[in-house]
Amino acid sequence: MQITNSDKAQVLAEALPYIQDYAGKVVVVKYGGNAMVDGALKAAVMSDIVLLSLVGIKIVLVHGGGPEITETLKAIGKESKFIGGLRYTDEETLKVAQMVLAGKTNKDLVNLLEQQGGRAIGLCGIDGRMISAKKIEGEADLGFVGEVTGVDATVLRDALDRGYIPVIATLGCGEDGTVYNINADSAACRIAAELHAENLISMTDVRGLLRNRDDENTLIPEVKVSEVPLLVRQGVIAGGMIPKVECCVEAVRRGVKRAFIIDGRIPHSILIELMTNEGIGTMFLG
Repeated sequence: MQITNSDKAQVLAEALPYIQDYAGKVVVVKYGGNAMVDGALKAAVMSDIVLLSLVGIKIVLVHGGGPEITETLKAIGKESKFIGGLRYTDEETLKVAQMVLAGKTNKDLVNLLEQQGGRAIGLCGIDGRMISAKKIEGEADLGFVGEVTGVDATVLRDALDRGYIPVIATLGCGEDGTVYNINADSAACRIAAELHAENLISMTDVRGLLRNRDDENTLIPEVKVSEVPLLVRQGVIAGGMIPKVECCVEAVRRGVKRAFIIDGRIPHSILIELMTNEGIGTMFLG
């Protein structure tokens, strides 16, 4: 179907109030899932982020890199091990994770943003002691997997004020200098809170929170954080969705205005969520 100039003008007119509302404000995007491995989707995400940056929105991109870590470990003959959905990270795995996350994955994303006309800078949580962390203690030993204890956003604010898009690999550092692998959702949540972000957007491989997990037509478009415990008891929020929702709830409780879970499999899903009347995923608010 041919899109007419009139259609294009209507799209821009609809987006204008949202551009005005978000101008100068911080939006943190947690980037992951299929949108990180599919070339066409990756290009669409990068163009969305550059567009938002060019119209005056301060975008921070937080990423993991699980598939590439797994692929690199396999190439050196090491099997990946997961406990409770988290990667067991021994010393060798940590070295690979640091190399892949802060090296290849991070710099590939910076390069893609630059190719789309953006100004990006690659960072990891170790830079400027941005992400302080400690070892996760639990029933199972996860090795060098950490939880965030604090965020120093000085470097991020400096980069944003100078017009850069910070691209952050989620590694953290303990008081003794020990490096930890950090869950990207958890890191994005704390970074968004520290920056007093307008929005936190978590890209996933599902449409959002579904009333019936087997029926994508049962999307719940809006959830108040006070409703989350009941939805957990009802089994609506279960499995791998629990930690993602918990991060959205924590972000809102720490002062982020809205948190979203959106379907990264849909091209330009970030623009649809932020710049249209309908939106696309599930919004969490206070």
